[in-house]
Amino acid sequence: MEFAALTALTVLIGMLIILVAIAVGKQKGEISDQLEQKEEDSVAAEESAVKASTAKKQKQQRPRKEKAQQQTFSHPLLASSLKSHSGNVTSLDFSSNGKYLATCADDRTVRIWSTKDFLDRDHKCLRANVELDHATLVRFSPDSKAFITWLANGDTIRIFKMTKKDDGSFTFKAAPEDFPQKHKTNVINIGIAETGKFIMSASTDTNILIWDLKGEVLASIITNQMTNSYAAISPCGRFVASCGFTPDVKVWEVCFGKGGEFKEVARAFDLKGHSAGVHSFAFSNDSRRMATVSKDGTWRLWDTDVEYKKQQDPYLLKSVPCQSSEGSRVALSPDARVVAISNSCSVAMYSTSTGQLEEEFHGVHSEEITDLRFDINSRYLVCSGDRAVRVFHNAPGYRAAIQDMQAMLKKAQNEGMKQRLKQQIQEAQSALDTVLTAPKD
Repeated sequence: MEFAALTALTVLIGMLIILVAIAVGKQKGEISDQLEQKEEDSVAAEESAVKASTAKKQKQQRPRKEKAQQQTFSHPLLASSLKSHSGNVTSLDFSSNGKYLATCADDRTVRIWSTKDFLDRDHKCLRANVELDHATLVRFSPDSKAFITWLANGDTIRIFKMTKKDDGSFTFKAAPEDFPQKHKTNVINIGIAETGKFIMSASTDTNILIWDLKGEVLASIITNQMTNSYAAISPCGRFVASCGFTPDVKVWEVCFGKGGEFKEVARAFDLKGHSAGVHSFAFSNDSRRMATVSKDGTWRLWDTDVEYKKQQDPYLLKSVPCQSSEGSRVALSPDARVVAISNSCSVAMYSTSTGQLEEEFHGVHSEEITDLRFDINSRYLVCSGDRAVRVFHNAPGYRAAIQDMQAMLKKAQNEGMKQRLKQQIQEAQSALDTVLTAPKD
């Protein structure tokens, strides 16, 4: 009996041991599976981290977008290329004293260049920073001691004063407040009257504003040209003109009283005759001549020295076929002897007396030309388009001046006059020969 009980107990204990062993084995298997899963998850996480890290490094090491290479250009009449801007130059202007050229670009700076350095190998300039914005237009004040800019993001005018230092350089200080925002569409041009009495700004929506120097609007002109393509103040400071979709140029006189108080803006005259919209126009230095370039494929020269208050209309002096495109600009030399026309990235120069094509410069810039101007002495033609500013010798101007003086010499009867003309012809010819034979970089 006892033996049977002992045997049963032994069997029971054995079964318990077997059950415990089975349970422990099963638990170990589960733990092992969990460890293997964790190990697999850890390896996957490490691989994912490595991939993410590699991708991040590759992203960080991805080369930056290369800046466009500066356009290289050469021509026998190229006097210099001004290359301090790091962004595309959008506007330029000569000071009325002829000493400085101002340029602005989308690099948030305005640069002031000395015209006497144009023929030097190195071209130094002074920099005015445009804080938190960039200027799309720049124009000098009549006294050459300040300039105004149009701000791209601020959509307003900002005035900078130039203070000359003892070493001949300048410091630049922006006015405490910008002009109020008034235009509703893109502004295409600004200017300061040579009289110093008003500032003009013109937008594409046919609106021109006349401001006083403190930022108060004196008058608003609606041009009724559907869209404005260009507007400007005449060099004499009396007139404001605009052109656009319609085939004419409209001119107004900004009138002031004897005490300097603003009176009104009165319609003066129109330039009529083109058969399509006008891209641009320009004045001679005395405002007695104007040049226009149109979508009809011609440029025209006009005599604007008229008594418009007696209903006298301007006279058409010349109509010449030319190549032009949307955004073309025209420049008229201050002495009215030469017309320059931009067409995309190229420039053509014509004689105003004969209408003949004198010079062509192809591929001057890598992008469309944004501004085109002669200096006040008619020595240089300057244009902007990419990051460089090209300065050309006005050889057609020298040739035209020589021809005019030779014609005067034939008619001269006074011996003193003849001698002066001969001397001037000799000096002009010498200057032209120097330009044509000057060594190029």
